[in-house]
Amino acid sequence: MKDLRKFYIDGQWVNPYQSNDLKVENPATEEFIATISLGARADVDAAVAAAKRAFPGFSQTSVEERIALMEKLLSIYSDRYDEMAVAISEEMGAPISFSTESQADCGSGHISAALEALKQFEFERLVGDTMVIKEPIGVCGFITPWNWPINQISCKVAPALATGCTMVLKPSEIAPISGYLFSEIMDQAGFPAGVYNMVNGDGPNVGSVIASHPDVDMVSFTGSTRAGVLVAKAAADTVKRVTQELGGKSPNIIFEDADLETAVSAGVSHMMGNTGQSCNAPSRMLVQRSVYDQAVAIAKQAADTVMVDEPTKNGEHIGPLSSRVQFDKVQNLIAEGLKEGATLVTGGLGKPEGLERGYFVKPTVFADVNNDMMIAREEIFGPVLAMIPFDTEEQAIEIANDTPYGLAAYLSSGSSERASRVAKKLRAGMISINSASQDYDAPFGGYKQSGNGREWGEFGFDDFLEIKGVTR
Repeated sequence: MKDLRKFYIDGQWVNPYQSNDLKVENPATEEFIATISLGARADVDAAVAAAKRAFPGFSQTSVEERIALMEKLLSIYSDRYDEMAVAISEEMGAPISFSTESQADCGSGHISAALEALKQFEFERLVGDTMVIKEPIGVCGFITPWNWPINQISCKVAPALATGCTMVLKPSEIAPISGYLFSEIMDQAGFPAGVYNMVNGDGPNVGSVIASHPDVDMVSFTGSTRAGVLVAKAAADTVKRVTQELGGKSPNIIFEDADLETAVSAGVSHMMGNTGQSCNAPSRMLVQRSVYDQAVAIAKQAADTVMVDEPTKNGEHIGPLSSRVQFDKVQNLIAEGLKEGATLVTGGLGKPEGLERGYFVKPTVFADVNNDMMIAREEIFGPVLAMIPFDTEEQAIEIANDTPYGLAAYLSSGSSERASRVAKKLRAGMISINSASQDYDAPFGGYKQSGNGREWGEFGFDDFLEIKGVTR
């Protein structure tokens, strides 16, 4: 079992002020694979103090100096890429092929995107007689989740480094191994002491302390909307900047003029990916009534081909949910869907045959769902698709927008004019037309209770910058 009980503070691996061990579980085997320490206020204070001391120097480094450091970071990450893929697979159950091709790729993808943005970013420009200068905001606190662990670490750390900020990271205590490994990579890259600090812990004892800390200038949080509200409240007394990427219940609108087989199959595949544990998953499939029955049949066929298997095996399959808590939540929501009268097309309660150990679930599709049902409104965060019929374009838009969330939306149509028209009316931060994929340099973030601010590429820089006007 890995011993990961130290924190990375001020350029050194240090013991916590007080021992408070937590064992990390592999969700596929239900066995403990590592031990971390849960930090407390004293650990956060030390990390924030280190970041505060480092800020005056690092904030004044040249763009060229930061480019050199980030290029070294990218090189070392690439050297340890396979380690990262294994770490993510073990800690949160991502199949090793998926972890290698998608999960671990996010680390190098975001570092590369931030590097390219830095090389051309305009930190100063003259507006009339005023020089408008964009400067690093200061000490940043990062609270990251377990579902795409290195994705959320790297898409916060990379732009913070690029803009000259210093930082304290709290990775998820459910999936902390990748964060620990990333901290080793940061140490190898040779950033000045105190620029990057990492303290493990839970939300109440570390996350809330970071959010409320008077010497933290901004906090970036990714997680549930419920937890995001608590972070914002904790940060309010010190009037710090708060950016959040929160929950989602993303609609996937499929019109009758779409390539139905492709659209429905792609929607099911996207929904089931990462075992449904993605905030932007297309979890509500809205299908025009004239092709609805046909779409349900295609969805069943597509879901029935989704294999569930052990994360250690290579191949195109999904793994377990990340924890027992998540497993129980998904099972309860499937039961609620049955209680509410939705039609179970495939899947359902219990574990797939032959996978009694681990938090594995059946790929599940519900039909005849209406937008008032709990399974259409709650973020399930599992491989559970809700299919909803609609009659007109206006009704599809109304159902799609009838949610407290607004992270992503998807639509398929054979008419580019209709696709553009509908995309403009959807209240979401990211729209995908006909299964188009998003690049690392595109903005990531949402409307309403899906958060505020944007991440990825140059769009991730703004949250880490203050604007100063110097007039002569």
